[in-house]
Amino acid sequence: MNTVGTDESSTASWCPSGDAYAPESVVLGVRPGPDGQVAYLAEPVPAAEVLGSIPEGIAPTRVLRFASHCVSDCVNRRGDDCTLVERVRTLPPEQDTRAVPRCHLRTRCQWWRQTGVDACYRCPSVSTAHYADDRLSELVADPATTPEQLSAWIAEAG
Repeated sequence: MNTVGTDESSTASWCPSGDAYAPESVVLGVRPGPDGQVAYLAEPVPAAEVLGSIPEGIAPTRVLRFASHCVSDCVNRRGDDCTLVERVRTLPPEQDTRAVPRCHLRTRCQWWRQTGVDACYRCPSVSTAHYADDRLSELVADPATTPEQLSAWIAEAG
């Protein structure tokens, strides 16, 4: 079983919005309800064990969040940093900032390594897949969007 805690991944940085089909991919959490917030699993489950259980026609990222290794050719990569977490941090936290969500990925998480607990407050609301009419999600997901542009859009949207 290939999980987040294996020796192979001990130095690898993990993306908390990763590729479901990467060989090392694990399920980070599930989206149990209409609010779309992630409920984190206590222990990682290899994605390969659950992908076949998702009904045809439903994108796995609609119901699950996956974690996989950060890769150098990712569109959100700038040197050793993830620009996606910079955009995510622009969003107001939906989590109570007194309570940090439990997460089995934290010690290997790129977002944690890069920003610390600040990203953890926003992480449960991050969606790997978003609806076409969700402009805010589109802006956050777009590597060309700067945090400043995102802040301006949020201020205008009020």
